[in-house]
Amino acid sequence: MTINDNPTSPRVRAWRVGRHTVLIVLSLFAIFPIILTISTAFKTDADVTVNPFGLFSSFSFENVVVAWTDGNFGDYVLNSFLLSVPSTILVVVVSTMAGYAFARLPFPGRGIAFYLVMLGLLVPFFTYMIPLYFQLRGMGLLDTLPGVNLVLTTTGLAFGTFFMRAFFSDLPTELEQAARIDGASEWQIFWRIMVPLVSAGAGALAVFTFLQNWNNFLVPLLYVPGGEFRPLTTGLYLFLGGRSIDIGPLAAGTLITIIPVIVVFILLQKQVTQGFLSGAVKG
Repeated sequence: MTINDNPTSPRVRAWRVGRHTVLIVLSLFAIFPIILTISTAFKTDADVTVNPFGLFSSFSFENVVVAWTDGNFGDYVLNSFLLSVPSTILVVVVSTMAGYAFARLPFPGRGIAFYLVMLGLLVPFFTYMIPLYFQLRGMGLLDTLPGVNLVLTTTGLAFGTFFMRAFFSDLPTELEQAARIDGASEWQIFWRIMVPLVSAGAGALAVFTFLQNWNNFLVPLLYVPGGEFRPLTTGLYLFLGGRSIDIGPLAAGTLITIIPVIVVFILLQKQVTQGFLSGAVKG
């Protein structure tokens, strides 16, 4: 279809109907597991056994209560926030400052330093997760909130620096030149001029990092062996181990795990879209 095609022609209408039909079908495939999980979480145990794929055929809070009390999901929710929020803040702050330095500040070895940071995108976490375990244990940071937050932060810094550098690189140099003529310091240029201009990118990075850290399973499993600060991901895994037949409580635990992610994305989807679209246009 070209721009000059008549939008009211049968060919164009058939194309639009077919396109929307395909999108609707793919959307149903994507959201059906979520709908089924919600339905199963609020069913009675008998209904889950008799009619596992029936949607909203009964209603009960029993599964949610069992997951929240017996599975200790209330503590897991708090631990997930204690692990995800500080690490997200650290990633956004450090990545924004590093991206600005690599994009706008000329210093010796800037290119080499940047590519060394980018090695974090190339080296898999599995290659150094065991040495990191012994290093954290030697430093007394194993099974602690600061230790796990530092690990989660370091795993996101390479991408965050690369992402924010792209935004800072495309800002016009006349802005900082005019600010320097007016007597602004480097910190004032960064904080008052540059940061507001890349707020969409920082917001998108914050949402992306939060979702990634919230869903991280391996890092808490390895570096929180005591279980005191176990988040939802590892808590759901242990809950699953003892309830291979109780589908209802498992669905309720899964629902408790994904609700914060869905809420955060819905509330901040505008910032995410603006950030990634801005990066695409600038790049």
